[in-house]
Amino acid sequence: MKLIELQQKATNKLYRTAMSAYLSQPKYIECNICKWQGKHFINSLWHSHVICPNCCSDIRHRLLAASLSFTDDFSYKKLVQDKRILHFAPEAQLKSTLKTYAAKYVTADFLDKRVDLQLDISNMHQIQDGEFDLIIACDVLEHVPNDSNAFKEIYRVLSVGGYAILTVPQKDNLAETFEDSTVVSPEDRERIFGQWDHLRIYGDSFSFIIESFGFKVTVINESNFPKEVVNKHILFPPVLSENPLATNYRKIFLLKK
Repeated sequence: MKLIELQQKATNKLYRTAMSAYLSQPKYIECNICKWQGKHFINSLWHSHVICPNCCSDIRHRLLAASLSFTDDFSYKKLVQDKRILHFAPEAQLKSTLKTYAAKYVTADFLDKRVDLQLDISNMHQIQDGEFDLIIACDVLEHVPNDSNAFKEIYRVLSVGGYAILTVPQKDNLAETFEDSTVVSPEDRERIFGQWDHLRIYGDSFSFIIESFGFKVTVINESNFPKEVVNKHILFPPVLSENPLATNYRKIFLLKK
């Protein structure tokens, strides 16, 4: 085959590949929480085009909403509808929907007083054994001095067969969770853990840590959804952050008692 024909074939193949990639992209994106639509989201401190300009949802919020909407085993009907829910550090993006479905919906926080209960997730003495069917704590545990006690308390206050939904920041390619009690200044915590009030940064061992407290753990990420859903709702960063402490690969951890 002549050289010019080979070059034409290569050029045509590259064109078809590029055109296929272009056509597979959504013409608009949509927040699956507030239904805002547009060409792109706005930037966060860590990533480009991941924050909804209307409700300020981030990837973890939309990934959680997708988990409850698109997975049969962990749907709103199974985990939320007519359930007793305890929601720590309640996100405004999720509160109204959860409250609508739930039989009982209680918000909690250790410091913020704009909640139903001032509550330490690692010492919930105000809560009876098995009092709730679902506990939600998104990006909470990295702030808690004794996260082991938190896991024990979550297990205690859940009903048998109940679920907890957790998210945590996780550094890319970090096998084991890293914490150091000698790191105390806000500046050092931000430099080492990624934020001034973080006490650790979790690694890939997070699932195994949870399982050691008696939970059955299921992990959901963008790979659980069709590519068109991921692209439309931005369930994965369009551009990975180069910051070594960024959480590029968000996961939803579902814990069953």
